[in-house]
Amino acid sequence: MKKILIKILIIILVVTSGFTIFSFGFHYGYEQIPRSPKELSSNIDITLLWDVWNKIENKYAKDFDHQTMIYGAAKGLAESLGDPYTIFLSPDDSKIFMDDVSGEFQGVGMEIGIKDEVLTVVAPLEGTPAQKAGLLSGDKIIKVEDTYTQDITVEEAVKIIRGEKGTKIKLAIYREGWENTKDFEITRDTIKIPSTKLEVIDGKIAKVNIYQFSGNLSSEFIKIVDTIVHDSSIEKLILDLRNNPGGLLSEAQNMAGWFLERGDIVTIERFGGEEEDKEYLAAGNELLRDYPLVILINQGSASGAEILAAALRDNKNNVKLIGMKSFGKGSVQEPIELRDGSLLKITVANWLTPNGELIDQVGLEPDIEIEMTEEDYQEDRDPQLEKALEILREM
Repeated sequence: MKKILIKILIIILVVTSGFTIFSFGFHYGYEQIPRSPKELSSNIDITLLWDVWNKIENKYAKDFDHQTMIYGAAKGLAESLGDPYTIFLSPDDSKIFMDDVSGEFQGVGMEIGIKDEVLTVVAPLEGTPAQKAGLLSGDKIIKVEDTYTQDITVEEAVKIIRGEKGTKIKLAIYREGWENTKDFEITRDTIKIPSTKLEVIDGKIAKVNIYQFSGNLSSEFIKIVDTIVHDSSIEKLILDLRNNPGGLLSEAQNMAGWFLERGDIVTIERFGGEEEDKEYLAAGNELLRDYPLVILINQGSASGAEILAAALRDNKNNVKLIGMKSFGKGSVQEPIELRDGSLLKITVANWLTPNGELIDQVGLEPDIEIEMTEEDYQEDRDPQLEKALEILREM
């Protein structure tokens, strides 16, 4: 009961005060929020909230902190929506989020999320302790140390998993096909996430990995494009988006501009209600447009990776998606920085493919499904890549 009361307390703040907020991404400025009960539905009695606050102050038997109560109420209000991507972050948790965006932090190096109401590994990041320990996209995290995960949020799990370089964390993991969970003990390290990498195969096929859509991707990708277009022996391309958990939409849009004609639709933002859809268009120089192309995806391809893969598939002829069905993260979160350094990340829309298909909770189906087994990973085999090379050699 106490938890429920705390959850609704934040409404008091919403209806009695205005926050100056800055939203980064695609929106900037001030937002207006209700300032009086008159703006709420007439059948909502907010005096109950004041009663709860007063009763806690007057009757609670232990020490309490008003600021902690406010943060707990704000968190509860966001969680009450039932959307795992709409979250409130205290100033400390907000700093963790900003560290993720910057691309360097200390931990085990994996993107996690809620899928089918279970804490799940979206993707172990390239070259990190999580990848080296053998974690795979789609693994279910049942316990973090001694804490079961069914009742904790992604952000709470991140706080536990994060830690100083050299310290260890134990995760109880369940993988499809296993009878029981297995424990993974992973030593934390400083995580520096790469953005992209080029490998030339057979002297004429360029395999380009995009590991995440971070802020430095565009500057790094320019170097790769320069190598490709000035090497006359390179004739075909593989774009590897496996285990790419996403990142900045602006970077995914920039990537599409290398492969598509200017003005092609990259993605559609659907807000719902009466607000019109917004189209994001390719605006690059098209230098890679005419190269034959195949794209690798898997269960760890999410968000921006799904947007880019769908954009190239829908706009270009003969582009094949090879691998496994993608994660299905296609909702739009607007991060709003509040005045005390806390953060509200709120779902405001959904991403659609250029053909108008919903991504969120659906994912992208590959044109050619090729599974990577545990034995493939252990023996360093890559049947998905082999299939991509087979198709390109025939083109």
